[in-house]
Amino acid sequence: MIIREFSEFHSYPHNNIQRNSIYSFDTGSWSIPFVASLFFYTKEGVLTIDVFLFKSIMIVVGSITAGFLLVSYFKNINSEYYREGIVVGLTWFTINILLDLLILVQMSGMSITDYFSQIGLRYIVIPVMTVTIGAALNNKK
Repeated sequence: MIIREFSEFHSYPHNNIQRNSIYSFDTGSWSIPFVASLFFYTKEGVLTIDVFLFKSIMIVVGSITAGFLLVSYFKNINSEYYREGIVVGLTWFTINILLDLLILVQMSGMSITDYFSQIGLRYIVIPVMTVTIGAALNNKK
């Protein structure tokens, strides 16, 4: 069902504006924490604070960013909230993983296994948040 919703959304020609909105919000959900993380590294790529503090800060920055962007996104949605939650969650999850694999993993030299165990697995929270928001809005109407 979730995959069907995702593929149906991407096949509707009238969803171009909505689709562009999803992609632009997702770019922000990835780039804002990425840029924030750069402040904690030296030019040589050495982390300047404790690794666990850094990870905690990144989770907080990512959560605040996602929360703000999701509220902004859902303000423009007037129906099918649950479906939107599924589509946005799967889209953002996929794009965040792809951007990490293309940029972050390459910059860090991290193995794919290390990446998914240390960072990638955390992205599961994205569809959890979006589907929860969609379900809550759907139940409200």
